[in-house]
Amino acid sequence: MKKASFIMIIGSLLLLGLFKFPLWNIMLGAPQYPEPLGMNIYINGIKGVSEFDLQNIDGLNHYIGMKTIPKPEEMWEFSVFPKVILGMVILGVIIGFLGYFNKLNYKFFLGWFLLMSVLGVLGMYDFNNWLIDYGSNLDPNAIIKVTNPDGTPMSYKPPLFGFQKLLNFDVTSLPHTGGYLMFVGMFLTLAAFWLGRKASLKITTH
Repeated sequence: MKKASFIMIIGSLLLLGLFKFPLWNIMLGAPQYPEPLGMNIYINGIKGVSEFDLQNIDGLNHYIGMKTIPKPEEMWEFSVFPKVILGMVILGVIIGFLGYFNKLNYKFFLGWFLLMSVLGVLGMYDFNNWLIDYGSNLDPNAIIKVTNPDGTPMSYKPPLFGFQKLLNFDVTSLPHTGGYLMFVGMFLTLAAFWLGRKASLKITTH
């Protein structure tokens, strides 16, 4: 149980990487841009991959009527997400320590993993809704208006995950370092549950 508890603590602490590294990355490549434009999405705000990327993306978006990329104070998520992540780290470490001293059952490791999974799914759902609004709620007075073959306004929603062609832009949306650290941390807490369960079964069979 001690080994499982130690892994639980390490897994929880890996989430602290989200305070330093981006959670997600969206890149836009086009023939007129030899260096692709990109934005890194952190749990507390959005930054350009290069110095003027956000400025250039906002400039392009203006022509098709998209809103400017939000500042941290313009989205409640950027103030709530850091608190949620910090709370989950503290909870995970407490569970790990209590497990180390046999003060609670290994099933709490799975409970933490499930709670984090639910929060992660809700976060992705919220992020996707923002992308839909960002790419679909366009200014009707925009300089450029592009429609689908059926005449409906074209959506410029970037993909939540993977690759998509938007006009002459190749858009790629993938997890970044912080996201991978979070996934590894969650996997470790799941591994801690299995190790704890294995150790518990050994004790009951002897």
